[in-house]
Amino acid sequence: MSFTPKTQPYNGKINAVTLGTGDQAIVIGGQNVLPFYTFDAPIEHAPKIGVEVSDLAGEWTAPEIRAFYEGCVTMADYAKKAETMPGADFICLHFESADPNGANRSVEECVADAKAVAEAVSKPIAVMGCKNIEKDGELFSKIAEALQGKNILVLSARSEDYKTVGASVALAYGQKVGAETADDINLAKQLNIMLKGLTVPSGSIVMNVGTAAVGYGYEYVASTLDRVRTAALAQSDADLQMPIVAPVSPDTWSVKESVATEEDAPEWGSQEERAIDMEVATAAANLTGGADAVIMRHPAAVATIRQFITELV
Repeated sequence: MSFTPKTQPYNGKINAVTLGTGDQAIVIGGQNVLPFYTFDAPIEHAPKIGVEVSDLAGEWTAPEIRAFYEGCVTMADYAKKAETMPGADFICLHFESADPNGANRSVEECVADAKAVAEAVSKPIAVMGCKNIEKDGELFSKIAEALQGKNILVLSARSEDYKTVGASVALAYGQKVGAETADDINLAKQLNIMLKGLTVPSGSIVMNVGTAAVGYGYEYVASTLDRVRTAALAQSDADLQMPIVAPVSPDTWSVKESVATEEDAPEWGSQEERAIDMEVATAAANLTGGADAVIMRHPAAVATIRQFITELV
């Protein structure tokens, strides 16, 4: 007698959100099974990989990264090269230098970079700010306006600025908006409800429920991902059925395992290999926990996670 395994697809389903336009558009989300549970039901849209392009990329010191971007000067140069990275599905522009406590680069300069990138690349674009609420609010609005029609993803609207960001990014300019919270299912749900209360369509919202490098409080991330995804699928909670994007690279490239030099920590081995390992481990953990897309930096890490996804889907 042959064995017929029992499958468990759920009635609840993650929203399918489209980024970009034309032949290069991608879809994140859309599944009704737990991450990589292809034995329960097919996963129509495999998880996606975004490549971080920072306006401070010229300061990156990892030898393989510098070699990959050799000759790049402008942000558009970096983005054009990044979209050729094997495994890349979209480009994520990170405007770190806009931080008023850092370089305090003007909104106008950042918008000009974003427009130049949009003209240079064909893959979908996501945007990250500098974590300053006031500066990001203005920056996100101006970039959403300048890139109207490109169907970009703006990360992120937070509880402090969701009205400004949600209204300008999603409602005024028709872009996708990320809802960012910190490792708390109740906060994630509440922010989604507040965005929908502004009449932002559910299909225009993705979530960044919080992430961290593995070993740095990642158990809170894992617990949140698990609870959010279970509520969305098993409980059909429409307020938690938005796809999840996890910005992995900013966290993993800033921890001590990645920044400690080989002179300072010779017993740890190659500094670049350590950083790659942190990025790969964190991205894999996010994807198996429920993230529908991860944002990464190193070509070797991207290639590894692309193989990881391909073999599991």
